[in-house]
Amino acid sequence: MIQPIIIAGGSGSRLWPLSRNQHPKQFLSLINDNSLLQNTIIRLDDVPHAPPIIVCNQEHRFLVAEQLREKCIEPGGIILEPSGKNTAPAVALSAFYAMNKLLHSDEDPILLVLAADHVIKSVDSFISAINIALPLAEKGQLVTFGVIPTHPEIGYGYIQAGDTITDNAFEIAEFKEKPTLEKAQEYIADKRYLWNSGMFMFRASTYLEELKKYRNDIHDFCHEAMSFGRTDLDFMRVDPELFSQCPSESIDYAVMEKTHKGVVVSLDAGWSDVGSWSSLWEINDKDSNNNVLHGDVISHSSENCYILAESALVTTIGVKDIIVVQTKDAVLIADRLSCQGVKDVVEELKATGRQEHHVHREVYRPWGKCDSIDTGTRYQVKHITVKPGEGLSLQMHYHRAEHWIIVSGTAKVTINDQIKFVGENESIFIPLGAKHCLENPGKIPLDLIEVRSGAYLGEDDIVRFADRYGRI
Repeated sequence: MIQPIIIAGGSGSRLWPLSRNQHPKQFLSLINDNSLLQNTIIRLDDVPHAPPIIVCNQEHRFLVAEQLREKCIEPGGIILEPSGKNTAPAVALSAFYAMNKLLHSDEDPILLVLAADHVIKSVDSFISAINIALPLAEKGQLVTFGVIPTHPEIGYGYIQAGDTITDNAFEIAEFKEKPTLEKAQEYIADKRYLWNSGMFMFRASTYLEELKKYRNDIHDFCHEAMSFGRTDLDFMRVDPELFSQCPSESIDYAVMEKTHKGVVVSLDAGWSDVGSWSSLWEINDKDSNNNVLHGDVISHSSENCYILAESALVTTIGVKDIIVVQTKDAVLIADRLSCQGVKDVVEELKATGRQEHHVHREVYRPWGKCDSIDTGTRYQVKHITVKPGEGLSLQMHYHRAEHWIIVSGTAKVTINDQIKFVGENESIFIPLGAKHCLENPGKIPLDLIEVRSGAYLGEDDIVRFADRYGRI
């Protein structure tokens, strides 16, 4: 049976301001009502497979768990990377984890490695490619999927197909780096070149054997990091000290460009890595003026645009070929053909110490979400939503007091040793230094306004004493 491995790391900075470090593109709903992560798993519904193993940044663990819960997906495991080390270590961790799950079995799982942030429009074609790759992987080949190119793209690496093995499967002649436009045009004319999709299929043992042969250091560090890891709720925590010593390397550089077992299966399935706003415009349905419109948008005499309004009305008049993305705390306006420069804006935000690249105004937590409405020198106002049955940690603050006004629902509030139930249109004060927690004991979401006041209002002014989500 196929064991899906879903790589859900990455920051997706090229889709800023919608994608942020704390909420990157794999967790966004960009094509339909599902997130890209959810779509990645759902498109395997007609493929016999084991529960998927997800590899993600430890800061995104609750996002992953919540999105799986929303679709009633039971994971085969959620592996938390202490830091991003690219795909070769991520897949090595998954291979060790999958084989350890089958420790008392003779089964050597076939891993299907997928990125969580890709779009595939033709699921049937994708499944056909998987069926072509499967017998090759079973025979000990390392299969990668090469996308039949539709235009001379300079943002992707390429794979030169060699001799034919079977229908749509070829030996790998050579991997090519991201080309110039002139070179990409040559690749398209040649017909032997495929876009490197970053998707793979192979036996866990075959990958680990080839990794040990060509990058013994990555193999050994990942083995040790998994051996000394620990389970925490639904998560597998890799040993951070050992994993920090592991080199950062892609599968292509570490294994695929060196191995003699590599093959490529061609894929024509409407694939995109959604690497820019222009690529998102290309793959979305358009109106009669060739515009992609999301949210509260009024567009007059505008053509070939991508316009997204998250929280306010956006209007355009007489514009062409532009990207407009409005979020609660930022607006992007860009030429549709020049939007690769978004990553330069993100780098400037980082360099100047701003937070708009890192986190949205509205932040998701395992218990719900909070929206920072207003901030001053000695105050901060937030709208907090707590899901039924969930609760914030037992905590205290050294530098701030808090005032909670209940808008909807009922709150169970603990202050030091006292428990109070606070209902709609009621409020309660949390003194500086008081040990406190908040729970939603009801059946509907709890909405409240939190007013913080004090000399320091940072999120790091928090001491946790107990937390149901393991964040101590």
